[in-house]
Amino acid sequence: MTHEAAPPGPAKARATPARTLLPLFLPAVVVGAVSSLLFIGVSKLADELKDVLWTDLPDALGIGGYSSLWMIVMLTTTGVLVGLVVWKAPGHAGPDPATVGLQAKPLPVFILPGLLVAAVLMLAGGPSLGPENPIIATNVALAFWAGRRFAPSAPGELWLVLAEAGTIGALFGTPVAAALVVSEALAGRQIKGQLWDNLFGPLTAAAVGSIITSLLGHASFDLGLPPLGSPGWSDVLAVLVIASAAAVLGMAGVHALPHVHKAFAFLRHPMAALPVGGLVLGLLGCLGGPLTLFKGLDQVAEIARNPDGWSAGRFALMSVVKLAALIVATCCGFRGGRIFPSVFVGASFGLCAHALVPSVPPSLGLAAGVLGTLLAVTRQGWVSLFTAAVLVSSPTIIALLCIASLPAWLLVTGRPQMQLHEDGSQVR
Repeated sequence: MTHEAAPPGPAKARATPARTLLPLFLPAVVVGAVSSLLFIGVSKLADELKDVLWTDLPDALGIGGYSSLWMIVMLTTTGVLVGLVVWKAPGHAGPDPATVGLQAKPLPVFILPGLLVAAVLMLAGGPSLGPENPIIATNVALAFWAGRRFAPSAPGELWLVLAEAGTIGALFGTPVAAALVVSEALAGRQIKGQLWDNLFGPLTAAAVGSIITSLLGHASFDLGLPPLGSPGWSDVLAVLVIASAAAVLGMAGVHALPHVHKAFAFLRHPMAALPVGGLVLGLLGCLGGPLTLFKGLDQVAEIARNPDGWSAGRFALMSVVKLAALIVATCCGFRGGRIFPSVFVGASFGLCAHALVPSVPPSLGLAAGVLGTLLAVTRQGWVSLFTAAVLVSSPTIIALLCIASLPAWLLVTGRPQMQLHEDGSQVR
């Protein structure tokens, strides 16, 4: 009687010895600390300049800081200043922002001063972009340069991953976001060893980056919304509808991106495209109001504090205007990221649903709107879920958001993304 050998099962990844992981600890700590300090420094400098431009200067001139005239003047002037930097700075302040995502390639170090100046001017001047892309690009470039110089035997990709994780940890104020981003990136490639072995270095960098930001700065994602109670069937229906509708709105912006980018490309020169873009942003600010300016997180906190303070029509207008401003700012050449303003788009859209149907809890509407918008804009499922959940800080919301992410993901997956190739075609 013969016995056939059982078919071999999948090979189990071998755990990495501790002696292999320990040498990663100190580099990860250094990269995480530098990533956080750079983010804090740029943010504080931009905040100081913002106070001068939007409070001190208009007060001295006797002009309303957020009057229509001042918004148009400031956004146009910001376009002129950033245009000068992009035109004259070495390396033209980095690549076209419409072609850049969260994962950055290491730039030559000589480009970084121009990129940081352009980012500070943008953050202070009011265009609807966040700090994430310029800060990640700068930290990646610095970590890659230092790593190749002081530890040439280490793989170059190590420094990229550590810098990205440290910066994301600093940006979100928690290492969980970075761990989710790295895990999602690792899922698409063949990795050696177990998942947590591969996360040891990035998670260390993210933890250091987040704790330094928390100690020296402040966490930006805690809105203080009331927690959601026990969900009912109406809550399930609401979260499904709102997240899917927000994903559709986000996809409208995705499809508009290449056309707006092509329109600004006709202007060719940054001293034409950026001032014109600034003027358009100023006019959009007049239409949507001052809450639709800047990166959006402080403005999300403001509308979350008073979810019944605006009508459904006003929330809808702010959501559409902010999305349009995000696209214009990206396409005309302002250096910045798309995640932070997308949070405002989703939050105002979700609160519009609450205003239309008061039985929808504001925390539920806001979280569902953010989830759908971020899925469309980023295609980062874990980051979208995490961001939407952390805004509300309620255990109940997590299960509802997981349910809502399924139809919303079906609406966005396989479709063009809000990012372009260098030839102007959309990333898929």
